[in-house]
Amino acid sequence: MKKLQTFPKGGVHPPGNKNLSSSKAIRNAVISSTSIIPMQQHIGSPPECLVKAGDIVKEGMLIGKSTGFICANIHSPVPGEVKEIKDIYLANGQSSKAVIVELSGEFDASGKKLSKQNWEDLSSKELLDKIISCGIVGLGGATFPTHVKFTIPRQKSVEFFVVNGVECEPYLTADYRLLLEKTSELLQGIRIVTRILKPKKVYIAIEANKPDAIEIMEKACGETDLPIEVVGLKVKYPQGDEKQVLKAVLDREVPSGGLPIDIGAVVSNVGTVYAIYEAVVFSKPLIERVVTVSGGAIRNPGNLKARIGTPIKDLIEDCGGFKKTPVKVVVGGPMMGFTAADLDTPVTKGTSGILALTKKEVRAKENTPCLNCGRCIEACPMGLTPTRLFKLIDHGLYEEAMEDGLMDCKECGCCGFVCPAHLHLVQAMKLGKLMARKRRK
Repeated sequence: MKKLQTFPKGGVHPPGNKNLSSSKAIRNAVISSTSIIPMQQHIGSPPECLVKAGDIVKEGMLIGKSTGFICANIHSPVPGEVKEIKDIYLANGQSSKAVIVELSGEFDASGKKLSKQNWEDLSSKELLDKIISCGIVGLGGATFPTHVKFTIPRQKSVEFFVVNGVECEPYLTADYRLLLEKTSELLQGIRIVTRILKPKKVYIAIEANKPDAIEIMEKACGETDLPIEVVGLKVKYPQGDEKQVLKAVLDREVPSGGLPIDIGAVVSNVGTVYAIYEAVVFSKPLIERVVTVSGGAIRNPGNLKARIGTPIKDLIEDCGGFKKTPVKVVVGGPMMGFTAADLDTPVTKGTSGILALTKKEVRAKENTPCLNCGRCIEACPMGLTPTRLFKLIDHGLYEEAMEDGLMDCKECGCCGFVCPAHLHLVQAMKLGKLMARKRRK
């Protein structure tokens, strides 16, 4: 392995706490008696709901049809009867129509041996059509429809495909377990993607706190004919952010307001590559994903392959429940995740983790006035001035904040993590973006 690489600006080192679940192999989660399947599970417009109360659905059946380019299909994760269609709130505060399915009937795929499809003779368009049909989106958290990212403008070409196995958020170990347990499947997924994108070089980026994953992937890559290289990265948050991982691996910087394809690159998360493998090889829609259930308040942390639509309370119970009362339950990672106001909140395509955190882990303290210490500026990986942006937003000067680079903010939480005044900096950035968009409309 070569010298460890990283991005040059900012970053922080929050406690990893990955040891709580890193040794726990992926296991199948409990299948809930009631599934809550949101229609809004990705960036872009929601799909058209195809079912109504009283309908009988099958496992993997299309229940939400894509309505546009930046949209994704939704499939029923279980067989059963649609009890109702209702509006719910997701962990991020977004409202979504949801299909409520009561489990009944026989599973078509679960517990049965799936027959592999011969995909080698398929064209890149046919492979992309399979990804579209199966509703694949980015599983790293952003949930950008994968077919959109893989549809390359005519004037551009893909020089590099980067597989993001960094998983820099504390506590989360789902991608790590996939690297260890599904190595050959991931390589086949990469082979499928290279057929679509035709990159000159493939990189797999993994942080140095996963040495066994680096070793096993290097060995596997050495036995393939793909132009592929494993790159070890320094342990630094937010190393797994798309722009930061590209700077670390390629030493190329995505321009402000630009996309990775502007520098000849496409990035996909490990979980996404595995979902692509299952979609193409088994024609399996995205109806389940690996979720890390962890935190100091969880009795038996682990990594669960959970059905989309499973209430998070069921996964918590599957891991032994609470051993102490949590101060907050977070959906996602502790740096960029959202506090769940309701434990009936369902798992979605973008749910990477469920964390039940204790008072000691949360470290909540009262806000004080800004000290002008500059720590947030040093920590910002995008080279922004969070304290100035915060003040502009606090005074309602949203356009001025936009001119100061607000849209370049990744909402990674580095500024808030180091702030001695405990200001809610990330929340302010989100509010500023929302208000600026509203005013522009």
